[in-house]
Amino acid sequence: MIPAAFQYVKANSVAEALVLLQQHGEDAKLVAGGHSLIPAMKLRLSQPSVLIDIAGMADLKGIAVNGAELTIGAGETYHAIATSATVKNACGVVAACVGQIGDIQVRNCGTIGGALAHSDPAADLTAVFLALGGKVTAQSANGSRQIAADDLFVSMLTTALDSGEILAKVTVPVLQKGQGAAYAKLKHPASRYAIVGVAAMVTISNGVVTAARVAVTGAGPQAVRQASCEKTLVGSNGDAAAVKAAAAKAGDDMDYLGDIHASEEYRRAMVQVYAARALNEALAQARA
Repeated sequence: MIPAAFQYVKANSVAEALVLLQQHGEDAKLVAGGHSLIPAMKLRLSQPSVLIDIAGMADLKGIAVNGAELTIGAGETYHAIATSATVKNACGVVAACVGQIGDIQVRNCGTIGGALAHSDPAADLTAVFLALGGKVTAQSANGSRQIAADDLFVSMLTTALDSGEILAKVTVPVLQKGQGAAYAKLKHPASRYAIVGVAAMVTISNGVVTAARVAVTGAGPQAVRQASCEKTLVGSNGDAAAVKAAAAKAGDDMDYLGDIHASEEYRRAMVQVYAARALNEALAQARA
């Protein structure tokens, strides 16, 4: 299909983009890679009258470790993140996740900020970001604010970002000794979107799992934490029986999507399968 008519404007800085957002209000949409927004526009699910291009802006770039945090500019592409030694050393699950998104053309255009700001139900990074307990920095004409991962995703294609805000940077923890994080997904064979994707982060101390965060994407309207799964694993030694019990709780109390690619029942079953895979890998890393 063909999108509804819109005006295209290229912004060269965050300041310029913020002025344009103020000028056009809720009729405007930001675009970087556009891999979720453009298809939605073609289906007339999104009909902005103004498209503000923020791809390639220097003030949305940068990858750096600051103490116990890894900060990534929202405009960094998947390829830049996947090949970054800094990301691999600080929080390897992020590099591993983006390295399996789409194909090389997609990875050279798609951005981490766009993935999180759009809240696509089949996006990979949303689950990883939730499992890591990261935060984003949103910038507006009135200043900046931080939004925790648990508060960012509201519903399908909807986040806590206001219409006049730009997601400027993404921050996740640097994994420490005794911590591990992994992402496992059942991918669509053509698009490589997640039919089901599960991310897990665990902390082990003295042989006991002291903390766990598990998040699911692809199966429901938006990425969501798995509280029952996490609670079941914490306090255990993370052995096969503990992983089996925790994975059996994955998918509890969440809404499911059903479509031509997978039914609700199949997605429910695969959430448990991929939760076990992600937990096993995260636990192995934590013990290493």
